[in-house]
Amino acid sequence: MKLIVAVNAAVTQDSEPTAAELAAIEAEMPVITAEVDLLDAQIAILDRVPTEVDERRMRRARRRLLDARTSLANRDTLGGAA
Repeated sequence: MKLIVAVNAAVTQDSEPTAAELAAIEAEMPVITAEVDLLDAQIAILDRVPTEVDERRMRRARRRLLDARTSLANRDTLGGAA
């Protein structure tokens, strides 16, 4: 068996995320949450024919994701002022 080790010590270093990285994650959290909601809706209808309620859930999830992405893009465009 061949042992795999990190070439660079920084890769294995136990370091905490920086404040900037945490802020970036926090800013993207609405998009991440909306993506998870859409994925949940898609998984729910994988093995069955979607009902009207399922279709509404999908539309709402897509709309929330689009709104979250738009909001993040506008915030980035305006330099975080929004």
